[in-house]
Amino acid sequence: MDYRKKTVVASVAGLTLEGMDIMFISFAMSMIIAQFHISMVSGGLISSITNIGMLVGGTIFGILADRYGRVIIFTYSILLFAIGTALTGLATNMEQVYLFRFIAGLGAGGEYGIGMALVAEAWPKDKQGRASSYVSIGAQYGVILAALLSAMILPTWGWRGLFLVGLVPVLFAFIVRKNLNESPVWLEAQNQKQLMSKQAKLKQLFVTPRTSVTTVALAIMATVQIAGYNGLMIWLPSMLQQSQGLSVSNSALWTISTAVGMIAGMLTFGQFMDRFGTKRTYGIFLSASALAVFLYAYASGSTALLLGGAVVGFFSNGMFAGYGALISNYYPIEIRSTATNTIFNFGRALGGLSPILVGYILQHTNVTVAMGYLAVLYCVSLLAMISLKKDKGKQRQIKILTKVESY
Repeated sequence: MDYRKKTVVASVAGLTLEGMDIMFISFAMSMIIAQFHISMVSGGLISSITNIGMLVGGTIFGILADRYGRVIIFTYSILLFAIGTALTGLATNMEQVYLFRFIAGLGAGGEYGIGMALVAEAWPKDKQGRASSYVSIGAQYGVILAALLSAMILPTWGWRGLFLVGLVPVLFAFIVRKNLNESPVWLEAQNQKQLMSKQAKLKQLFVTPRTSVTTVALAIMATVQIAGYNGLMIWLPSMLQQSQGLSVSNSALWTISTAVGMIAGMLTFGQFMDRFGTKRTYGIFLSASALAVFLYAYASGSTALLLGGAVVGFFSNGMFAGYGALISNYYPIEIRSTATNTIFNFGRALGGLSPILVGYILQHTNVTVAMGYLAVLYCVSLLAMISLKKDKGKQRQIKILTKVESY
């Protein structure tokens, strides 16, 4: 396996484990709420704290990866993620659950950003979109894996046994550290003493009025993407268990169906971007997401729930595959990494609060109102997308020579 493929495999595996961990919370939520006698709002806070940890971890580990190397920091972030996940299964009160989820979030946030950097630095520009799509799909593999493990482990070992599976990434970290070489681009930058001197500054995201509008609009879109995904995937299994009387096994089947729809949506989204352009493609998917989510509130029966879940997943999370290319397209090369990490992790932190609001809505109203709220979010994102325009006067390009072919 050549170096390019190794970066994709490592990043896909990392995102798979991250997606698995996030969905563990979804399937275990009812049991955690029952054991600790907490409200649905407090349950939603578990996911929100995890996302705040991702924002902090993404920033800290990103800085460390720039300074000490991608692969070694990638490994440490995976280890921290595994420790936080396993410790969650040993928590004796909600304060400990929140703490351990924050620790897991720290590792997950670092793992995601560094993995995407490894792929971007290994693949040529005309193939980065395709490679990024493959990595993005990894999260859905994690969703499917979490559904299967939940169906097998929860009935017998309970939610604690489920989180102890989080020790598995320790083995993955060892394999990555042993088999993946350091990024050639990072090594070249170190040799030429460019890494620190070319650091981007956050103020460059607001250097002109047009750039400021673009940054805010992209932050809104990223926030909606995360809020929609978390609102759906964290609470819908519990919604279906309550409103439709589904068992854990049947809600796991729904989750798998939705994840398959998401994977198909990501692959389709990439093809649409190449054929119809970024803004038109996002316009189609955002409009369809709002409509699909709203109509899904009225679905009933096993067939409608499975097919509807796949359709919702296709449009609502198919867009996830394009955010790396979308954000990069609006910023010059010297600040693209800063822009991508800052904007998307901001969306993770703010959008990660969505499960709290959805939990509050479900506790005081019903599923229809909750789905209506999510539909409105996609309409807001559509308006933000329409406002996007390039500041051509600031689109400077810096070419970085690499030696990837030799790896």
